[in-house]
Amino acid sequence: MRRVLLIGKTGQLGGEIFKIAPSFGCEIIAPDSKEFNVIDPEGVQNKVKAISPDWVINTSAYNATTKAEEEVQAAFSLNFGAVRSMAKICQALGIKFVTYSTDYVFDGTKGVPYVEADCPNPLQVYGMSKLAGEYAALNYYPEGSYVIRTCGLYGGKIGSPVKGNVVLNFLKEAKNNAAIKVSSEQIASPTYAGDLAEASLKLIKINAPAGIYHLINEGHCSWYEFAKEVLRLAGINTKIIPVDRVGQSGGIRRPKFSVLANAKAKKLGIVLRPWQEGLKSYVEFLKEEKVI
Repeated sequence: MRRVLLIGKTGQLGGEIFKIAPSFGCEIIAPDSKEFNVIDPEGVQNKVKAISPDWVINTSAYNATTKAEEEVQAAFSLNFGAVRSMAKICQALGIKFVTYSTDYVFDGTKGVPYVEADCPNPLQVYGMSKLAGEYAALNYYPEGSYVIRTCGLYGGKIGSPVKGNVVLNFLKEAKNNAAIKVSSEQIASPTYAGDLAEASLKLIKINAPAGIYHLINEGHCSWYEFAKEVLRLAGINTKIIPVDRVGQSGGIRRPKFSVLANAKAKKLGIVLRPWQEGLKSYVEFLKEEKVI
């Protein structure tokens, strides 16, 4: 049985990993943020040594994309500094290290899905901080770091403690307004946290080679198309108005076509289901939890 230290169990991805890891032969140790402060390198080292895991999975992150423009130090502290510390500690102790990144490391100008080897070019502080974290993990511990990029992540009853998630935000806005406006020019691969958790644990189970992986629900859509499907599944008839925001919203530049291609994991037999099926499962979960 693999012994896994999970960081960020209260988040939408961490919560899903915590829930299903035992079925993948993992013993999960998941301290809360009060017990495990990721920006305290000495504390992290002591905790990791005491727990002595085979793997560390880091799902903690600064993910307030718009606030990052003003909170630059906070964004880099979590997305770069903490990742660098964990990678160095895991390297010294011979522990495999998994951390997560984003489609926002790309500028969205390629026009076709990005593969793992494509050159990043982030457009905003958030993307820069996540890319810095990627470089930290892969340079300090290339032989044992797994950087998993994903896109438009959603899951959990409340989503991210900081900003909810795109599905919950669409539902809230639709309930409170006669019509909502949604970006029609931004194309992405929205990904259900439950599916990402399962795919991540499959990588661990097969002891895949270290490196960068793109794990997303298959297919892609505009946020307008995604919003239409969210409200259809939820049985809400609010009007949705497509808006071309020219790749900007919330005061930051966003990649217009940030679709990721699962090239590497697919060769290992790991493929997530289509985004429509992932979304359907999530909406059914929200109905069961009486969120909808």
